[in-house]
Amino acid sequence: MSDKGSPARDEPRVTLVQVAKLAGVSPTTVSHVLSGKRWVAEATQETVRNVIRELGYRPNNVARSLRTRRSRMVAVVVPDITNTFYAVLTRGLADAVDGAGYGTYVCNTDGNPEREDAFLADVLDRGVDGVVMAAGPAGNQVRTGPPAPGVPTVCVGGSPEDAPRVDRVTPDDTVGSHAAVTHLIARGARRIAMIEGPLPSGSAREDGYRQALAEHGIPLEPDLLARGDWTRPGGRSAMHRLMAAERRPDAVFCANDLTAIGAIDAVHELRLTVPGDVAIVGFDDVDAATIVNPPLTTVRNPAYDIGRTAGELLLSRMDGRYDGTGRTVVLPCPLVVRESA
Repeated sequence: MSDKGSPARDEPRVTLVQVAKLAGVSPTTVSHVLSGKRWVAEATQETVRNVIRELGYRPNNVARSLRTRRSRMVAVVVPDITNTFYAVLTRGLADAVDGAGYGTYVCNTDGNPEREDAFLADVLDRGVDGVVMAAGPAGNQVRTGPPAPGVPTVCVGGSPEDAPRVDRVTPDDTVGSHAAVTHLIARGARRIAMIEGPLPSGSAREDGYRQALAEHGIPLEPDLLARGDWTRPGGRSAMHRLMAAERRPDAVFCANDLTAIGAIDAVHELRLTVPGDVAIVGFDDVDAATIVNPPLTTVRNPAYDIGRTAGELLLSRMDGRYDGTGRTVVLPCPLVVRESA
């Protein structure tokens, strides 16, 4: 039984030589039209492109990568692609490398080091030309250098000091956190709790929290530190623990916005108000920060700029414009005041 409406599954792939023959030009000319790296007369380009469309020709990227030893692909490793921060970061990376002819693999690890190892092994086997590690608490592959010799690597956030050829893009977490806690102090808060991220991440944000308290003579109380997991349910659970204490906090700084939104959920469940009973500040400024009730005061983490900067650093190494020691780019994190604090 035949299906005349569908192309034959075993129909041979159209080759560059066939395109050249029908267009009446050499295969080299077709290659130049496709790459755009050599001058070809406009009329000839139009003829070649018309034949490409007529035959449905698609370049064989596998063969090309074997020939050039370049895949024209980069990989970004993230812990949770459903987290808006990582989605926006990935968009910034893709926008940076797309213009130079690179595609992007996205590897979602769920914060699992074993999944991270597996993804890295897979994309390195595929011959990626660069890697961006935005893997949160995992990041276990980049300890002493790139995950494979000759593969440019950029870490987002922390990266080991003994990885001298790994570039780094980081938000100024400490200054941003300091501004958030200083804002809470300025509005009269004195029992300021913090819901942190999972170990070992988030130390820079805790540093800013501690510095602001110390500068204003407010003692750090260990029972005002709660551990979260970057998620909304984790923030809700941590907030319930803080609010069950004999002396409740009057303000809470959360290590990210999803945590802060979960903390607001918990306050509503206790039939209390934000910021009347407890003020809440987040970190990241994800889209949901503007639609939660009340709109969230937060620190803007420049996710798109981080991704784009990581892409630009990769490009400079992949294209041979830079081959030096690791560079660090620090991006500012301004406070955005809304209604939750």
